[in-house]
Amino acid sequence: MSDRQKTRARPTRRHAFAPSYGVILEEGVRRRSVLKGFLAAMGAAALSPALGIAHAEAAGSSLTFPELKRVRDTADHWPEGYERQILARWGDALFSDSPEFDIATLDGKAAERQFGYNNDFTQFLPLPWGEKSSDHGLMVVSHEYATPFLMFPGLTDENYREKLTDNQIRAIMAALGVSIFEVRKTDGKWAIVKDGKYNRRIHMSTEIGISGPAAGDDRLKTKADPTGTIVFGTISNCNGGITPWGTMLSGEEGAMDVFAGDYKKLPNQELVERQGWDEDENDIYSVSRVEPRFKFEEEPNEWMRFDWVVEVDPFDPTAKPVKRTSLGRMTHEGAQCCVAPDGRVVVFMGDDDDFEYIYRFVTRDPWNPNDRAANKDLLDHGTLDVAKFESDGTMRWIPLIAGEGPLSAEAGFESQADVVLATRAAADLVGATPMDGPEGFIPHLGTGKLYVAMTENEDRLPKGEGDDEKEMVNIANPRSPNPHGHLLELAAPGGPEKPDYAAESFKWDVFILCGDPAKAEDQAMFHPATTSAGWFTDPDNLAVDPAGRLWVTTDGPPPEGIADSVYVMDTEGPGRALPKLFYIAPVGSETCSPTFTPDGSSVFLSIQHPGELRMADNEDATSMEDAGTDWPDFKPGMPARPSLVVLSRVNNDVVGS
Repeated sequence: MSDRQKTRARPTRRHAFAPSYGVILEEGVRRRSVLKGFLAAMGAAALSPALGIAHAEAAGSSLTFPELKRVRDTADHWPEGYERQILARWGDALFSDSPEFDIATLDGKAAERQFGYNNDFTQFLPLPWGEKSSDHGLMVVSHEYATPFLMFPGLTDENYREKLTDNQIRAIMAALGVSIFEVRKTDGKWAIVKDGKYNRRIHMSTEIGISGPAAGDDRLKTKADPTGTIVFGTISNCNGGITPWGTMLSGEEGAMDVFAGDYKKLPNQELVERQGWDEDENDIYSVSRVEPRFKFEEEPNEWMRFDWVVEVDPFDPTAKPVKRTSLGRMTHEGAQCCVAPDGRVVVFMGDDDDFEYIYRFVTRDPWNPNDRAANKDLLDHGTLDVAKFESDGTMRWIPLIAGEGPLSAEAGFESQADVVLATRAAADLVGATPMDGPEGFIPHLGTGKLYVAMTENEDRLPKGEGDDEKEMVNIANPRSPNPHGHLLELAAPGGPEKPDYAAESFKWDVFILCGDPAKAEDQAMFHPATTSAGWFTDPDNLAVDPAGRLWVTTDGPPPEGIADSVYVMDTEGPGRALPKLFYIAPVGSETCSPTFTPDGSSVFLSIQHPGELRMADNEDATSMEDAGTDWPDFKPGMPARPSLVVLSRVNNDVVGS
C-alpha cells in the first residue's frame, strides 16, 4: 500500500530517537551477524555513531552495474548499459477487442478489457508451466487502489466523491483487482499477446468463492449470498505470492476504505475499528452509490467478506478465484510460499499496519507435485501461526487455534471461524510481537533464510513512555520513532540444504536499519561502503533474483524529496547488505515487486501512482492537472498512468551483474 494511503486511528506522534543502539544491545542481541559480517569484510574498521562502523571502500559486491546518482524527476531513470520498456500502462489493451484507452469515455465495460490501475504484485510465470522459458510467459499483476482525482480531469481531492459519474465509478471498480496476460519477447522487445488464451481480468464484480473455517458462517451471509460462500469482487489487492502449483495468492489490504455508512450501527464495532476503520477515510470511490452492498446500513455483513487472501489460477481462465479464510483476516500485504522438508507448504504473511504482526500458515498436508489438481483445496486445512521475537535471537511461531491457550470460548473464540474473523485480536491475546508495518516477505532459497521489510512506524514509543506496552520499542523494532523502517533476516533450522520453514522456532537478526548514515540520529545500519546514493528508507517489496541477490523497492514519502527507487545487494559474502541504487521512479511513484525471467536477463517492475506528489514542493497532488508528472505518455490532457516496465541489459546478460 502507498505509505501516503495508510490510515491511523491516532494522530502521528513524533519523538526523539531512543539513544543510540541501546535497546538492541541491552536486551542481549550482541551477536549481530550483520555487524560481524561488516567487520570481517572491512578488517579493523572504526566505529561511528551513525553506522556503527566507519565508511570504507566498497568490498566485494557482486553487482557491476554503474550506480545511479540520486535525482528527483518527472521521468524514470535506469543504469547505463540497460534498456527500459513500458510493457503495459493503465488502460492498455489486453484483448483483441479491447477498446482504445480514452479517459473521456472510460466506463466499466471498457476497463474490464484493459490493464488495471496502480499495479502492485507482479510475477512472471514461464510458459508452458513447469518450463524455464525466458522469452514467453504469463504476467500476473494485482491492482491495489485508485486515486480518482488523479485519473479523471476536473476532479479534486475535495470534490471527487460528489462529482464522480456512475460510469467513472464503474471504471474504477473494473480497473482494480488482477490482470493476467501473456507476454512474449521477439527480437529483443517484449509485447503483450492480446490473443493469449490465459488473458483475464478479475475485478470488484467478479464472482469469487469463500472457503475454509469462515465459509458459511452467519457473519458472512448476505441477502445476495445466503450461503456465506460466494462474494462478488476482490478489493485492495496489494502484494502476494505464487504457490508451488502455480496459483497466485493475492493479499487484500485495507478494504475498509471502500465501505460507507455508520459502522456504529453494527453489532461488532470493536472489530470494525480493529480492522482499520477511519472516519475520514471511507467510501473513497463512492462505490456505495452504484453498489448499495458497500454501505453498512444496506448490507451489514458485506465488509466481513474482504481483507482475505484470494487464490487465483492464472492457467485456467474458467476457474473461480477463492478467498482462503484459513489464512486469517487482516490487511494482507503479501503471501509468500515455501515448502518444508516434509512437503507441507508454508505461507508467510505480513499485516501492513503499525503495531501489527507477522504470520504464517502451514498446510496440514504435503503438496502433490505430480498432480496439480490435487492441491486445489490444500490451503483450507492447516495451522495459522503468529510470530513472537525473543531477545536471545530466537523467534517462536505461536499457533492461533480456537480452544488453545488464551483463545478460549470465554474470550470469544468458540470456533476457528472466530479466530480467522478476528485474527488481530487472537494475536494480541497470545502475546505476539507488534511490528513496524510489516510488508515485503521473501525466502532466499539458496540460503534457507527469509527477509521481511518493516516499512516504518512513526508512532513507536520509547520504553516506559505511555500506557500501552504494545506501542513501545521491542527487540525486533528497536527505534522510537521509526520513520525509516528496517529489514529483518529470519533463519529456519536445517540450514540452506534443508530449511524447515514449518519449524516452531527460527533464528532472527536485524539485517539493515534504514535511514541516512550521515545523520547520527537516524541510527542507520548499512554496509560501511554504502554510498550517498545507496542508502534508503521505507523498504516495501522484496525479491531475490536468480543469482541470489536481494532487491528492495521503497515506498516513501522518502526524506528530502528523494524519489522512491529500487536497490540491489548481496545477502552473503563481503558485499552483504551493501545496496546499490538501480532504478529511480518518476516523482510521486512507488516501485513495486521486481520479478525476473528464469535466466535473469529481464526484470519487470510495477510503477504505482506516478505524479501523486507535486514536483515543485513535494506535497500531495490534488488533481490530475496538479500531478507531479504525466509519465509515461507526457501528452497534454493525458493523466499519469501506472505502468509495468521491463529492464534488460543491452548485451542480454544477467541484470545486476
